[in-house]
Amino acid sequence: MAEGDAGTDSETRPKGIEALKQHVVTHKVEVSLWCTRLAAIVFTFAYIIPLFWNPASAYYRILLANAATSALRLHQRLPTMQISVQFLTQLFKEDSCHYLLYSVIFLYVSPSIFIILPVFLFSLIHFASYSLTLLDLLGQNTWWGARLLISLVEFQSRTILRIIAFSEILVMPLTVAFSFFGKSGLLTIVFYYHFLTLRYGSQRNPHTRLMFSDLRIAAEHFANKPGVPSYLRSAILSVIATISRMAPIMPHSQ
Repeated sequence: MAEGDAGTDSETRPKGIEALKQHVVTHKVEVSLWCTRLAAIVFTFAYIIPLFWNPASAYYRILLANAATSALRLHQRLPTMQISVQFLTQLFKEDSCHYLLYSVIFLYVSPSIFIILPVFLFSLIHFASYSLTLLDLLGQNTWWGARLLISLVEFQSRTILRIIAFSEILVMPLTVAFSFFGKSGLLTIVFYYHFLTLRYGSQRNPHTRLMFSDLRIAAEHFANKPGVPSYLRSAILSVIATISRMAPIMPHSQ
């Protein structure tokens, strides 16, 4: 009986490997995306724990890996490039286009953990999701430890997306501070503001827009507390009004 079981296992394993090989051949773009996201994750850990790479080098590698991921996703979403207003309008609606611009904006800015945080978290979510697909090809009972970690990431995906949205907003004042300290140029503020408006208007990912709304509600709640001085209340409400005027107008359906 043991010999029969061993024979069955030996027959099952090559089938899983062959299925994986076939999947890699027929889904080259998806597997390439999995690799670029893995690279972004690895370089993020290299940035935090600089054992093999200089932190600055790891930072730029993260942004380059993110740019490669975004370019591949754009190729998937918009395979045919056209020179037209309609194509450009559709291009700037794509989340992958937003993060391709993100990489370009911060490629020549001083490294910061807050800049690479949304890139890392996006990579982590999508890497975990596709890793489950690859593990299923190998067999339902393989790598149970990896499956457990993937399930934890997927269970917390909504929270992770909210953290990403908050970090996108937090980077805006960071770019302003960087410009004052000479760590970035003034154009970085302009470009990042446009990036943030694109994220605010994202059709596929509303979390940035929802986070702005949540922050506004929290700020107004704090400002209207009885113990808050009038000058601080006025300052907070003035900032809220200014940010609200700068926000893009969204269609009523959204």
